[in-house]
Amino acid sequence: MAFSPNKPGGGLHRPLADINVTPLVDVMLVLLIVFMITAPIMTAGLKVNLPQAKSAQTLKPKMPIVVSITREGKYGLGTDEMDMDGLLANLQSRMEGDLSRVIQIRGDKDAAYSSVISLVDRLVSNGITHLALISDGKAPKNGVSKPAVNVGTVPMRPTQTP
Repeated sequence: MAFSPNKPGGGLHRPLADINVTPLVDVMLVLLIVFMITAPIMTAGLKVNLPQAKSAQTLKPKMPIVVSITREGKYGLGTDEMDMDGLLANLQSRMEGDLSRVIQIRGDKDAAYSSVISLVDRLVSNGITHLALISDGKAPKNGVSKPAVNVGTVPMRPTQTP
């Protein structure tokens, strides 16, 4: 803090309120340079020189199949509404024997939890194990935060009861 004795009416003890921006700019430029240098280093994995394969074919990722559960407990595949048996038959025909394809389950927030669990149970018992539970992901309106849930593909195994 500096004092300016030359201002009229202020006396010797009047503070000067000027902000010195030079140190702030210096620190920001140093941080910018540090991040520019470290960003390329932060790539994951080791640097390797990969060999070329002549017979390799690129894999085309398959779109996930979306199964919906309404508030009333009705099941839907895409835009078609159907019962559980029809849903399982349609799923197996769409999967074309590829049981590693991801099934996304979108349940209405007011749907009974038992509807979601019974669907998951039937899918797992039919060998469909790559399931993803989908949520909205928006913050709640009342401002109360909820614990974050990582939604992704979780391979599931059917449970065996003795």
